[in-house]
Amino acid sequence: HKRLCGRKSGATRLLCPLLGACLWVAVAGYKPVVIVHGLFDSSGDFVNLLRFINQSHPGTNVSVIDLFDRSASLQPLWKQVEGFKAAIYPIMQNAAEGVHFICYSQGGLICRGILSTLSNHNVHSFISLSSPQAGQYGDTDYLKYLFPQFVKSNLYHLCYTSVGQRISICNYWNDPHHRDLYVNSSDYLALLNSERPNPNSTEWKQNFLKIKKLVLIGGPDDGVITPWQSSQFGFYDDNETVVEMQHQDLYLRDVFGLKTLAARGDLILCSVPGVQHVWWHSNETVFHTCMEKWLE
Repeated sequence: HKRLCGRKSGATRLLCPLLGACLWVAVAGYKPVVIVHGLFDSSGDFVNLLRFINQSHPGTNVSVIDLFDRSASLQPLWKQVEGFKAAIYPIMQNAAEGVHFICYSQGGLICRGILSTLSNHNVHSFISLSSPQAGQYGDTDYLKYLFPQFVKSNLYHLCYTSVGQRISICNYWNDPHHRDLYVNSSDYLALLNSERPNPNSTEWKQNFLKIKKLVLIGGPDDGVITPWQSSQFGFYDDNETVVEMQHQDLYLRDVFGLKTLAARGDLILCSVPGVQHVWWHSNETVFHTCMEKWLE
């Protein structure tokens, strides 16, 4: 570039600024990043993650979607999917090269709903940050706070009703001892996983597989996602023994594309010990180890 631009012909005088512009775009042209928060969070909780992204990829346009904050995050997940979709779609339309998703905790399930139902999305990396992708079944502080009269073994009495399904956490409550009730009652996760008949399953799978990378981040010291392997599509059998993703029916039958992504080399599992649930988005090691390279 320098040698070419040292010459004085008219053509190169015109060309050199263009070359310079192309080189600048190659360096600074990071795809926009969209962040979707989790249960009881708000956009203000992601200041550290914003800082990590801007330090590693300066100039990145990052949008933390400020919807369904705090207690509003308990609203039904399909309602949240529609709200987040409406806010995110213009960002996609303005990003000719596509966008990246970082979706934390409950937000990871919301993002799956968006990716499954939006046929013309342009998401490259879908980073699922400690999200209960295979469901949740645990006596956590969240459970005690929300449903003080219930424990994990009897919450199905509430969650698997039409009233319960109006509460976000019940949309992905997956009781391994009441599998039939879960499959027949879950308006959200059982549909996303095609665990109950879904006339849209083929279309949803095609839409989901438009992503370029699926990055599943979680760890054994999370303390909220139960079992923690749910963040990587592992879950309990009816003896509460964890069955890893590769042995799960939804993987083996490739119901929404996990096996296809793995065969493509586009399914990345990143497990980090020593991180409690509320710190995933503020842990610099997690960012550099599990996220940074997928945000180009």
